[in-house]
Amino acid sequence: MSLLTLFAAAAVAASAPVASEMTVPGPQGPLAGTLIDAGKGAPVVLVIPGSGPTDRDGNNPLGVTAATYRLLADALAERGVSSVRIDKRGLFGSKAAVADPNAVTVADYAGDAHAWVDAIRARTGADCVWLLGHSEGGLVALQAAQDPRGLCGVILVATAGRRLGAVMREQLNANPANAPILPPTLAAIDSFEAGRRVDPATLPAPVRPMFSAAVQGYLIDMFAHDPAKLTAAITLPVLIVQGERDIQVAVADARALKAAAPKATLTLVPAVNHVLKAVESDDRAANIATYRDPSLPVAPGVVDAVAGFVTAKR
Repeated sequence: MSLLTLFAAAAVAASAPVASEMTVPGPQGPLAGTLIDAGKGAPVVLVIPGSGPTDRDGNNPLGVTAATYRLLADALAERGVSSVRIDKRGLFGSKAAVADPNAVTVADYAGDAHAWVDAIRARTGADCVWLLGHSEGGLVALQAAQDPRGLCGVILVATAGRRLGAVMREQLNANPANAPILPPTLAAIDSFEAGRRVDPATLPAPVRPMFSAAVQGYLIDMFAHDPAKLTAAITLPVLIVQGERDIQVAVADARALKAAAPKATLTLVPAVNHVLKAVESDDRAANIATYRDPSLPVAPGVVDAVAGFVTAKR
């Protein structure tokens, strides 16, 4: 290897994005995340995770191992975009932040997002930070963006455009296998919308974990939020990214968000599902199989949309 080649290799290594652990103060202990620094002056995206016990990489112990957020962060770094992906309060690296991770509201998560924004700006020198919310994380991003301090804008990825009750009813009705459990399950959704808890013992076994007593307070809070109304109130730039083969959030949801904020940018990505992987058919089993496959990259169209939006001159 020539001396010139050695110098070139050293230069590439020196400029490669660096991943490092990052923490910010939480209510009772630190909140933890991973910063990938793409260099001075790079835009910074804060990735807010979706529902349930989802970790900073986009995985959860309920069977999702697609590593969506880690793969997205790596792909964005290759495009010159820094990112911070985080563990929710009370979970994983943020376990010490609160005693009970289920005793939480959307407003609590939004407050955590602002704590991250302040810390990221101090750490990187960025003037502002982009909020990228995936799925339920989109609702958190919308709530956080009601206070625009320190924010560049909002990126809503696979985010519902309707209240949670309407989305859950549609998801349940979409799967014919759910027919035997629909009446009591839909009745429970009605109760949550009315602000009432239900006895999990009265529910069908398959939905008891989803509607456990521990999470019902959070569900009731979630059901009270209207994503379209929150989107309409935002004055910052908004990007809406939606896969056309998402079996959890519909293209109609993305269009509802766009209708609420006509100045927002809407990007529909063909053949992409809820975990942002390419799916080449409408086969439900094949779609769900990608939720367990970290070897599949995040679809390039998603990366292009996000990187292009945050790096564009405004």
